Amino acid sequence: MSDSPFHRLAPFIQEFMYKRKWDSLRPTQVEACRVCFDTPNHLLIAAATASGKTEAAFFPALTELYEKPSSSVGILYIGPLKALINDQFERLKDLIQEAHIPVWHWHGDVSQTEKSKLMRKPSGILQITPESLEGLLMNRPNAIPALFRDLRYIIIDEVHAFMGADRGIQVLSQLARIERMTGCSPRRIGLSATLSDYEAAQDWLGAGTRHPVEVVSSPAVRKLRLRVEHFSFPDARDEEQAEHLQNARNAYYDFIYDSTHLKKALVFTNSRSDAELTTLELRKVAAKRHQPDVFYVHHGSISAMLREEAESALRGGVGPAVAAATLTLELGIDLGELERVVQLGAPYSASSFVQRLGRSGRRDDMASEMLFVCPEEEDEEAPLPARMPWTLLRAIAVIELYVRHKWVEPLDIREFPIGLLYHQTMSILKSMGEAMPHELAEAVLSLPSFRKIGAEKYKVFLNYLIQTDHIQWTDEKTLLIGLMGERIVNNFRFFAVFKDDEEHVVYNGSEELGSITTVPPPGYCFSLAGKLWKVVEVDTKHKAVYVKAALGKVDTLWLGAGGDVHTLILHKMREVLEESSLYSYLSPQAVNRLERARRLARESGMLKQFVIPAGGDSLFILPWVGSKQFRTLERLLKHNLTDRLSLRSVVPMEPYYFIVAGKTDDQTLMNQILREIAACHDSGSLLDPDEAPYIGKYDEFVAPELVRHAFAIDGLDVSGLYKGLINTMKP
Repeated sequence: MSDSPFHRLAPFIQEFMYKRKWDSLRPTQVEACRVCFDTPNHLLIAAATASGKTEAAFFPALTELYEKPSSSVGILYIGPLKALINDQFERLKDLIQEAHIPVWHWHGDVSQTEKSKLMRKPSGILQITPESLEGLLMNRPNAIPALFRDLRYIIIDEVHAFMGADRGIQVLSQLARIERMTGCSPRRIGLSATLSDYEAAQDWLGAGTRHPVEVVSSPAVRKLRLRVEHFSFPDARDEEQAEHLQNARNAYYDFIYDSTHLKKALVFTNSRSDAELTTLELRKVAAKRHQPDVFYVHHGSISAMLREEAESALRGGVGPAVAAATLTLELGIDLGELERVVQLGAPYSASSFVQRLGRSGRRDDMASEMLFVCPEEEDEEAPLPARMPWTLLRAIAVIELYVRHKWVEPLDIREFPIGLLYHQTMSILKSMGEAMPHELAEAVLSLPSFRKIGAEKYKVFLNYLIQTDHIQWTDEKTLLIGLMGERIVNNFRFFAVFKDDEEHVVYNGSEELGSITTVPPPGYCFSLAGKLWKVVEVDTKHKAVYVKAALGKVDTLWLGAGGDVHTLILHKMREVLEESSLYSYLSPQAVNRLERARRLARESGMLKQFVIPAGGDSLFILPWVGSKQFRTLERLLKHNLTDRLSLRSVVPMEPYYFIVAGKTDDQTLMNQILREIAACHDSGSLLDPDEAPYIGKYDEFVAPELVRHAFAIDGLDVSGLYKGLINTMKP
């Protein structure tokens, strides 16, 4: 290790490495030490899962804290999920047990006693979620200087989960506010395993600071083992077909069971409801075979105790364990040596695929393994586009884009984040107590994400909040939170900028199981934590549901839809249908289904133009564009062309196709769409004069004219739609 920075690291870190018999620092860790020890620059560590990113960030940062102890929190670690923070908390405790550097974690599941200890003597490392950090900044502003006055490092884990999202704007605002309130200038370190656009990530991480961001990258060189299975569920129109459907569903769950049997495995689903249903069905299979129940559920509506139980079983349990999970186990958590990752359906993004793939193969000698299981409800009498195996095509497209081209979705930054402007305005005003209008404008518009919002627009913004009593004047002509505003900011839900449905907590006796958004009446049954429960009592006042174990039916008790899909994924799906390539990771059933889809695509002409006849006065539109561009086309059809072309219905099946009916033909409709898009130089023309659609959680509290402007800029993509449609017309 003579040529590495090993000897510059603190003695307790060297001892940590000796105990684990590490022969050397990894290249990422060597480069991170160089940047931190020899430059004042910020650092972006973009390296594969299990490449030592966390240690690369913490080794030099902890060395500085060891050699020059901080007089406040010295390292602030911001993570996107409580589960990730809990995981890193345990890992850090092991690393620093000999260093006398305390580590604290702060989120909704941490006791007030622990939080009070930190506030009395701020020191060491603080691990926190953006929501909890917002609560500190807003409700304990006088404690911020003592808490962070000697802050040296800010480590942001899974930066790709923040960039381009509302939470990313929130985090950048929080960092700027901390620096302003304390006078400190900490170094920023971002960690990610799924970045493709380093330049955009550098701009994001260094926003509002004077130092550049250096990139330390370690390209993924991992062995991959991929398999895609396909299951068809026939349409049940009579008793015999219903029996075939039940047999197909049984075969589907038997396959998932056999694929995870006697293993430590993760089964990823795209929704909480699917995670619940899958666990319930796997438990039924185990009971039928007289085998033990080794199944868990992990998602955001499961209680902290049950989530931790699932993590513990996967990480260190003695026997097999299978957990059905959503994105709560997607990001960064070290679950040890998982033997298999199963994906039900296909992820909506390449980024999600990479993260989920990275849960396996974390040892150098192990391959990263993922088994896709794509179910499809097949109905030969359905309209043409409905007979396409969209999920199978999306799975192939995501795999090809990442494995062949190392592509993941680029950063998409909001230009006019009006809902976040409301959130940060109210949070800052709450922390200040009161402020002159120019003081508030300076405090908010100087934050990195709002610098493009001019003073005139902010004046309109503030005047509307005053009119609606979210903000009010004092006799001294200062501003403070108004009565309507108090109702919003004094609710703990205000800390979060992502949309969250109000939930009722579910109890079995005194044990908290989790929470649900749709509450059944007493006597009805539902599934939670992979088991069935009957409602005994609903306490509406305290938002609590009391249940007992049951054997009834399954119901879905959460709202919400799937994720957005990028245009390039749709383009790749079209290519997959167009070409004749064979994919070695497809099972025979998947190969057969793809060939049938390709034959149908060729015979129907659906790849020759994006509008095709559907019979009668109906037409299909297959634009092959991403979710944002698809929604732009929907608005253009309904707003600009419905009356002109006498369209009586426009039915979107996002993001794949439309069914349109009216007095027009395919060529006319196609030409009108292209002409209308080419002539559309202002996205705002696709909105009615009094229309102001919401994008974010807090848009409803903002002046309609500003919401309208924000939607035109950030909610629509006319140029992207035009490019996408033109691409489908190339031979």
